[in-house]
Amino acid sequence: MDFQPTEDQKALRDGIRSFCEGQIPNERIPDLEKSKGFDRGLWTELAEMGVFALRVPEKDEGIGLGYSEAVLVFEELGRRLVPGPLVWSHLAAGRIPGAASGERVVGGLDLHGGIDEATTPILVEHFESLDVLLVLRPEGLFELDPRDLDAKEVDIPLDPLTPVHSIDSLPRGEEIGDAEASARMRLEGAALVSGQLLGLAEGALDLANEYAKTREQFGRPIGGFQAVKHLLAEMFVRQEAARAGAYNAGATLDAPEVGDVERAVSSAKLTAGEGAIRNARGCIQVHGGMGFTWEVLAHYYFKRAWVLENVFGTQDEHAERIAGILEKPGSGS
Repeated sequence: MDFQPTEDQKALRDGIRSFCEGQIPNERIPDLEKSKGFDRGLWTELAEMGVFALRVPEKDEGIGLGYSEAVLVFEELGRRLVPGPLVWSHLAAGRIPGAASGERVVGGLDLHGGIDEATTPILVEHFESLDVLLVLRPEGLFELDPRDLDAKEVDIPLDPLTPVHSIDSLPRGEEIGDAEASARMRLEGAALVSGQLLGLAEGALDLANEYAKTREQFGRPIGGFQAVKHLLAEMFVRQEAARAGAYNAGATLDAPEVGDVERAVSSAKLTAGEGAIRNARGCIQVHGGMGFTWEVLAHYYFKRAWVLENVFGTQDEHAERIAGILEKPGSGS
């Protein structure tokens, strides 16, 4: 299988990259905290760019592309730390009216993985911005109206651009899909988040590389020192490993006959998650003492990577899934 993007895919990726760099330059990222990580104008522009309608069939007024293209788009969104319930609204397009056009903002909860709703704290991201809340349960897919929920804002969220509310009681909601639909949406979500995590790994490396070229110590850029070169080289290797995994997940979802879809997606989520977290740490280390300060953007990459590592299955969960697949007879292990 050829994982190299086609010319059309490169054009799509470059268009999203140009838009994101123009709309969210580095200096604007701290300002997004004031709007709690959600800008309605930016959301509308993302919808007009086709981010949410990307995989909706053309007959339904969508763009009609595949998972491979979606992973490329979410890679660029992750690279520029674009906030908001992007993956959930993308997954809801074609199922929830208004999601594809950006008129309705859709968020979600993933309650797979043995979560007990009665005893586990229920945390919802971007609650105040949502028009619809989707809930993935092992038995099915459910839709809720956020206005019916009693939610309390968490004072200090992990990611400053991902506000969180806690909910004491979660109604069952209206069932809009069966267990298979719920599991499928979770699988697709993990693939798209892998694209975001790849973008975070890239963005952290870009930030570290730029600093290493301009910060001077002992009369020359720190990027010329062997220790820093090794750090950057290791970050690049992790980035490319994450790229291979994320691209493989998108390609396998588009052509499931070529391999095990669950194995491909779990491998992507595991590899990209590790790459994003470790590259963000490396970025902080390259910045030295400044890397730990609020003024340097490195902490945004680290915190967003931590947040995304916990959605649609953690690294441990995906590692266990891969192990289970490999244990099956005829798995090709």
